[in-house]
Amino acid sequence: MRKHDAVRLSTLRMLKAALTNREIERGHALDDAESLQVVGSLVKQRKDSIEQFTAGGRPELAAKEQAEIGVLETYLPAAADPAVVEQAVVDAIQETGATSPKDMGRVMKAAMARLAGQTVDGKTVNELVRKKLTGG
Repeated sequence: MRKHDAVRLSTLRMLKAALTNREIERGHALDDAESLQVVGSLVKQRKDSIEQFTAGGRPELAAKEQAEIGVLETYLPAAADPAVVEQAVVDAIQETGATSPKDMGRVMKAAMARLAGQTVDGKTVNELVRKKLTGG
């Protein structure tokens, strides 16, 4: 507030409101994992909004959303290394015995469990699993 950083202030207020709403939903205080999940979902919402604003020809709104992502990402753990993500997918495929794209759900569940606690984009993992299962 004292630095008059309006973007940071509004983003942190929005984050606080989202955390409070989730606490009320769950009926108990959030632990660290649940709090990180809320922050991650807010980042994902902002990324989706950027796509929509860019497609709609509203670059000023997309820039605002990007600034909010920058503030929110400071509260997330560092992004998982791509090599670690790929190894988790390979291990999940071996663990589940998956052989075709029909096994995507089981592999995704196992891979995301291996990557728990790290910041990883589910869409990226999904594409990697699909590529590995189709032999690409």
